[in-house]
Amino acid sequence: MRYPEFLGQNGCIGFVAPAFGCSTEPYKSGFIAAQDRFKKMGYSIKLGPNCYESSGIGISNTPDKCGAELNSFYTDSGIDVLLSCGGGELMCEVVPYIDFEAVKNADPKWYMGYSDNTNFTFLSATLADTAALYGPSAAAFGMNPWHKAIQDAVDVLTGEACHDGIISLNGYDKWETESLKDDEHPYEPYNTTENTRIISLHEGRIEDTVDGIPLSTGDIHMSGRFIGGCMDCLVQLIGTPFDKVEEFTDRYADDGIIWFMESCDLGPMDVRRAMWHMRQAGWFKNIKGMVIGRPYRYGESFGELNMYRAVVDIISDLAIPIVMDVDIGHHPPMLPVICGSFAEIETDGEKYTLTMHLR
Repeated sequence: MRYPEFLGQNGCIGFVAPAFGCSTEPYKSGFIAAQDRFKKMGYSIKLGPNCYESSGIGISNTPDKCGAELNSFYTDSGIDVLLSCGGGELMCEVVPYIDFEAVKNADPKWYMGYSDNTNFTFLSATLADTAALYGPSAAAFGMNPWHKAIQDAVDVLTGEACHDGIISLNGYDKWETESLKDDEHPYEPYNTTENTRIISLHEGRIEDTVDGIPLSTGDIHMSGRFIGGCMDCLVQLIGTPFDKVEEFTDRYADDGIIWFMESCDLGPMDVRRAMWHMRQAGWFKNIKGMVIGRPYRYGESFGELNMYRAVVDIISDLAIPIVMDVDIGHHPPMLPVICGSFAEIETDGEKYTLTMHLR
């Protein structure tokens, strides 16, 4: 696995929009504030041509123009790291226009984004053996004040969080169910009102519940090569020419694989179907554990099927440890996760630590 150099003092941050751009509020004002913040920190910035575009369908521009922007900025030696402007809906259509051979042959650079950006962060690791960051998009850096998760993301990008090739992060105490950010309040910080609750399952089986919520089974430690992203996007890649997951899991068989996943538009039935699809496609070969972030449709159920059973029932016979309701995904705050790293996850059933080794 290849790891980029960290963002150095006075380095250059490039902004690209292979998914949505920042053309509407509150994202436009947040994005402008983020640029100002980074400039005050001493960094130079470079904006891609699609950053304020909204002429595409489900993405900032046409798929070929989005791909061209990303290819150009990734291979530009004057840009040190790339931040995506935002998520989107149809970045999958951009994937055929991304030159992953060029990514593989270029000096690696950190790319950060989440949700629809899975189409790059996941494929960068599985196709080009190049680590990428599943983390906050550009406009989030315009909030005032910064949440610790935003500072953690910057500390990972700059290497402040890295010690002897190891980055260790702790989960956050509270999370947001409803944002206070809107067109009139674009700089609002995360509205963290809910106490974080971790579900840890030793052998991937739900045995005891309270009001349908599984009870943690206590201490868990798992380690392996860390890959994943937004389930909505991952499942769309199955069976395409970009699906090289089995080759990747074979390549890192000695490490074993830990999957991290979260979801946006998928309800419990959709998640269950996606889990079934990924398993039938052979994606869970050499699996050693799974980390599941809070879904955007948190708390939904379909009859007796809730968001926990939607995941667990499909893989319970694998008898792997599963940690759920982790700070990854569409209910912030979110940990900046390095897709492709060798990771360790430790939890006592209440708090957890994610340690990522750059090897």
